[in-house]
Amino acid sequence: MNRNKINLLDCTLRDGGYYNNWFFEKELINEYLKVMDLIKIDYVEIGFRFLDKVKIKGPCAYSEESFLKSLKIPNNLKIGIMVNASDFVGQDDIIELAKKNFKQKKNSIISLVRLACHHHEIKEILPLIKWLKKSGYKVGVNIMQIPELSSFEIKNAIQEVNKTKADILYFADSLGSLDAKKTKKIINQIKLMWKKSTGIHTHDNMGKALENSVVAINNSVNWIDCTVTGMGRGPGNTKTEYLILEL
Repeated sequence: MNRNKINLLDCTLRDGGYYNNWFFEKELINEYLKVMDLIKIDYVEIGFRFLDKVKIKGPCAYSEESFLKSLKIPNNLKIGIMVNASDFVGQDDIIELAKKNFKQKKNSIISLVRLACHHHEIKEILPLIKWLKKSGYKVGVNIMQIPELSSFEIKNAIQEVNKTKADILYFADSLGSLDAKKTKKIINQIKLMWKKSTGIHTHDNMGKALENSVVAINNSVNWIDCTVTGMGRGPGNTKTEYLILEL
């Protein structure tokens, strides 16, 4: 495997935040960021940017600029966040909501914004994708629960993303039901319609998260998600430490 062509994204604080309501001690976060830099992780997804106004969750649920500025982020480590498409779907003015919750990239520590979408939500958030790109961010679109979608639904989802300038199309095995054969099939379908970067986000329900990630790498998928010890929702994700050894 050619490590140089692969972008590793560690999302421990984002996916792992389901266990502790996104409350991580700042000292721990800084030590984690230092280690991620040492093992040559390309992007750290520091958390979500939830739009709820109550803000009773930890700082990694909101990933505000003031919080990010308080961290010791190594120079070579890029920071990403995830946004739930459902927070924007059905809103009267998506662009105005985006302006309230995001700075222009030149004024932000964030490099990458990933949008977690159900296939039927993509069409409604096209204006958000376009606005984020125009504002200078690298943008990833994560199609959730993709193994449960029909070929027709996958095709329609990709057609919608193709209407934008999104940088990465991720497919997420949200319920951990993929195996090597299904992973290859989905990748081949995506390749027919999507010519830019592709990523995979795996879950380990069947103990196949690492295997599916390696299969994806060997089939030209160049963005791979992982978490330390596999810490993530449900059975967790591809383990960062195992993936690093594999590469």
